[in-house]
Amino acid sequence: MRLLLSAGFTALLATGALADVTVETAQGPVTLPEAPAKVAVLDLGVADTLMALGVTPAAVPDKLYLDHLQPLAEQASPVGTLQEPNLEKLAAVAPDLIVVANRSAVKKDAVAQVAPAIDMTVDGAGLIGDAKARLTALAALFGKEAEGEALAATLDEKLAALTEAGRDKGTALVVLTNGPKMSAYGAGSRFGWIYDVTGLPQAGQPLDAEASHGDAISHEFIAQTNPDWLFVLDRGAAIGADEPSAQATLDNALVHQTDAWKNGHIVYLPADNVYLAPGGYTALGETLDALAAALAG
Repeated sequence: MRLLLSAGFTALLATGALADVTVETAQGPVTLPEAPAKVAVLDLGVADTLMALGVTPAAVPDKLYLDHLQPLAEQASPVGTLQEPNLEKLAAVAPDLIVVANRSAVKKDAVAQVAPAIDMTVDGAGLIGDAKARLTALAALFGKEAEGEALAATLDEKLAALTEAGRDKGTALVVLTNGPKMSAYGAGSRFGWIYDVTGLPQAGQPLDAEASHGDAISHEFIAQTNPDWLFVLDRGAAIGADEPSAQATLDNALVHQTDAWKNGHIVYLPADNVYLAPGGYTALGETLDALAAALAG
């Protein structure tokens, strides 16, 4: 009997060991006691990627913003904002795992009081590589490897099409509007990946790659820089703010002097996708499609 109990206990330990699962995160590999059955997601990009993989989170932020994430409002429990998760609501959901990223990453230690938490942040300068890595890691974590490989292949096809569309198309400038205010983002910055995927070099003087809010600019700056293409993100539209649109802000005599304006090369990107769900699979795919369509047109 003693031998049988010993063997049973050994088997139990072996089973527990086999249940351990390691996931690659923004802060390195993290080992979890088992694959999560119920996950709370406090980032729109991660929620987006999980939806694409066929995984439905048990909890998400109160506001989902993006149209293609709205089905989650009926399927998952709201647990606070991106910046301020509600720990009581999280505890009521009783998740096996909590995923933070980007805006919610600073709350990782706080939410870890409720359940194990991992950080799946994507870096703007290396967004494509990070997005692919997070897709692969999440697919493995939830046993969706085949789905992840198929999604990654589609993403590579979109990237290849965009590279071809952007070939020899001149220079570009990425501008974010916030009502009447404007900021420009250069290579290596938060939105610098847009230059990388299009193959269009940044027009004009170098910009501060470390400035998370970009370099404040004027209409005169845009006229002097004179990009061949202007890629525009409307922050107000992304968050539903009642502010002048990007179109209204850029409809200016100085901007009219640029080659981008004269040639109809002002491209208004899906700002909610880029601004609120960086690295999200569907959000990223839609943005790549929008860039390819504009450059091929």
